[in-house]
Amino acid sequence: MIELKTPITDDDIDKLKAGDVITISGQILTARDQAHKRILEQGAPLDIKGAVLFHAGPIIKEESDDAQTKYEMVAVGPTTSMRMNPYEADVLDMGAKIIIGKGGMDDTVREALKRNNAVYVVATGGCAALYVDKVKEIKGVDWLDLGMPEAIWDLDVESFGPLIVAMDSDGNSLYD
Repeated sequence: MIELKTPITDDDIDKLKAGDVITISGQILTARDQAHKRILEQGAPLDIKGAVLFHAGPIIKEESDDAQTKYEMVAVGPTTSMRMNPYEADVLDMGAKIIIGKGGMDDTVREALKRNNAVYVVATGGCAALYVDKVKEIKGVDWLDLGMPEAIWDLDVESFGPLIVAMDSDGNSLYD
């Protein structure tokens, strides 16, 4: 198993091949289709150079008092990545290095992975309770007006995974 720490570098990506099993520690940002669309329209609310983007719609428990709102992640698992196909190549061109999801992505994304020295990794569907245990903290949230599942959640994770490199930066794909 290969342990990576964010931000992800070109050297990190150069070591990864389709079929490798990895874990990630550091910052992961959740982003589904509405967030991807808004990133392209308005720019990302956080720096995504070297970022890990997770196609996920987490279940969040919100607690508010007069002073502040606190968020607790109840579950976080992958959502189907093909919904992000129309946006992902352009988002990769903005500097994201690892995309986490499930179900694979199309050839426009494969070409963007090659062009940007990035990878697509898969998380196992149905393991949301396992993955939430790897989330140490919710550091913030952007675009909550899109709804909790569509907002960008800034997560601090430790040994997040296991994840399988499904599409590497050389154009190899486990889906072929």
